[in-house]
Amino acid sequence: MRISSVKYFMKDATTSLKRNLTVSSASIATVAATLFILGIFMLTILNVNKGIVNVEAKVEVKIFLKDDITAAQKKELETQVKKVSGVTSVAYESKEQALANFKEQLGEQNKSLVEGLEKDNPMPSSYIVKVNDPNTITAVVEAVKGKAYILSVKDGREIVNKIMSITNTIKWVGSAIFIILIGVSLFLIGNTIKIIVYSRRREIGIMKYIGATDWFIRWPFIIEGMVLGVIGALIADGILFYAYNVVFAKVTTGLLMMQLVPVSYVYTYILGMFVFSGALIGALGSMISIRKFLAV
Repeated sequence: MRISSVKYFMKDATTSLKRNLTVSSASIATVAATLFILGIFMLTILNVNKGIVNVEAKVEVKIFLKDDITAAQKKELETQVKKVSGVTSVAYESKEQALANFKEQLGEQNKSLVEGLEKDNPMPSSYIVKVNDPNTITAVVEAVKGKAYILSVKDGREIVNKIMSITNTIKWVGSAIFIILIGVSLFLIGNTIKIIVYSRRREIGIMKYIGATDWFIRWPFIIEGMVLGVIGALIADGILFYAYNVVFAKVTTGLLMMQLVPVSYVYTYILGMFVFSGALIGALGSMISIRKFLAV
């Protein structure tokens, strides 16, 4: 393709955008809304996945023991658990330590709720088992299953499973909404190009009459669609950056232990993906519209 042709296509597309500013703005707004919603779901899923990794790293098994357990049985249990592949540590927590930890969790304001429990301590002793992989929990539970001196076994698999279930729901809902909005974007960009093509039907007829190729006619409209998509992408990324920056500041200030995807992610990785997606949506919308309307 010659440079002179490219200049002509760019000039023609720019002129057309200025002439049809109202309908072009509607297309830009739709693409921006589509990509903005996509960005929200992307950041949500990324942060939830990051949260799952953090939770998984802290998942542990707590084996509560009966009061009449003997020292030999404790030793047997500890040895058996340590043999399980993937177990990183096994720590014993006495009844006294368990009560002290419970008091600390309640805080000074609710200290009165546990007064007098030292004489008849209801807290069971336990072994706290840490693992390097949540999948190891099942092996630990199986290893201690059926022991008469075990009161109960508590693990964090249920929490991880619930978080993963929520993540999958977000993914499905986000994908469905994104697909719908992609369709709306293609429809609006297609209609925008149709209106422009219709308003220039005589000019296009003359171009074909003097020997212009189909692709020579198509390119200005494809470029115009891509420009609409890219502008929408830039607007979406700008709004997403501002909104996520506000959320990031509030969450990290209020919840010091919670780590989120950095704000810079929005204008590095997501920006590039938005621009590519916007250009692709615009080009597809234009090509579909031209093919159907001109039948060239």
